[in-house]
Amino acid sequence: NIDATVARLLPVLREATMHQPPGVEAAFGTQLTALLGQLDAACDGLDALTMAVEELFGTHPDARILTSFPGLGPIAGARILAEIGDDRTRFATAGSLKAYAGAAPVTRASGKSRTVLARRVKNNRLAAAGYVWAFSALTSSAGARSHYDRRKTAGDRHTAAQRNLFNRLLGCLYHCLQTGSSYDESAAFPNSVARAAA
Repeated sequence: NIDATVARLLPVLREATMHQPPGVEAAFGTQLTALLGQLDAACDGLDALTMAVEELFGTHPDARILTSFPGLGPIAGARILAEIGDDRTRFATAGSLKAYAGAAPVTRASGKSRTVLARRVKNNRLAAAGYVWAFSALTSSAGARSHYDRRKTAGDRHTAAQRNLFNRLLGCLYHCLQTGSSYDESAAFPNSVARAAA
């Protein structure tokens, strides 16, 4: 969105305003040029890192499975893989992976009271990647969107509904990684696919 920002800022910068002494304005210009050089270097570094991650991730045996999921491209898929690892025995069940990611809720019960809360102890990097994954899946999967909408209708707030969707997708990912199969929308969200067909 750089061109639109430039088009918006240029008229503002060209308006007549009060000035600093010429030496101070020249110093500001030098400082701004140096900052732009740093920004260019950071952008170039980010582009190089993105290309390296995409190239290396593409060679991993699980890349095909991860990128078959809606909302997971090479970069988000690499983030998820980096956090869960590729050791299939690391998580004994899908529930343990969900708890590690912070997608599984915590139920606290005492006497007649029962409270379901979001998990606070989790892998924060995986939880952040999962938030982005679930958000992206909303626009690329009818089943994911239907699941999210159903949770919102049931009374969940946006974050809780999205965390529940991440929980569902993580369970599907665990199954696919254990069996070596790709994502299948009709298996992941059978009710949504059946409703769409009807």
